[in-house]
Amino acid sequence: MWLIITIVVLLLLILSIIGMYNNLVSLKMRVKNAWAQIDTQLKRRFDLIPNLVETVKGYAAHEQGTLEKVIAARNSYATASTIEDKAAANNELSKTIKSIFALSESYPDLKANTNFMALQTELTGTEDKIAYSRQFYNDTVQMYNTAIMKFPANIIAGMFGYKEEPFFQIDEAQKEPVKVQF
Repeated sequence: MWLIITIVVLLLLILSIIGMYNNLVSLKMRVKNAWAQIDTQLKRRFDLIPNLVETVKGYAAHEQGTLEKVIAARNSYATASTIEDKAAANNELSKTIKSIFALSESYPDLKANTNFMALQTELTGTEDKIAYSRQFYNDTVQMYNTAIMKFPANIIAGMFGYKEEPFFQIDEAQKEPVKVQF
């Protein structure tokens, strides 16, 4: 009788561990998928940026510094290797794109240019998708991080090397409105 009870308890314990492990695997994959969605939207944004820069160059040639910052920020994302580095590069790029949009207020011909308007609309839509993807990523990371901290899953997470994932955060400078001075 004790043998049967011991076997049943061990079987339940093993099934419980398998269930917790599988849940952690599923959550980790959701985090990776959520990051891939952000990456996809950022790639879309990066593909639009050269066209935007070329359009602006024709109207605001003396704003070369602003345009170079946009290209530098775009390129820094490509060399970033961690989520934190990619988030920082994205934050810098977002800030410089806002400054290009602010430039259009000073150049009526640029503001009226259909190419610029189309690119601005495309980038604005992409920015909305990036914001949604960031929120989804952070929600997914929160679920995953919570799961690996809860008892007894934290024991399983520790045994199999599951670690907290970073949130995608914007820096304080990005929260302020863009200031354009001439």
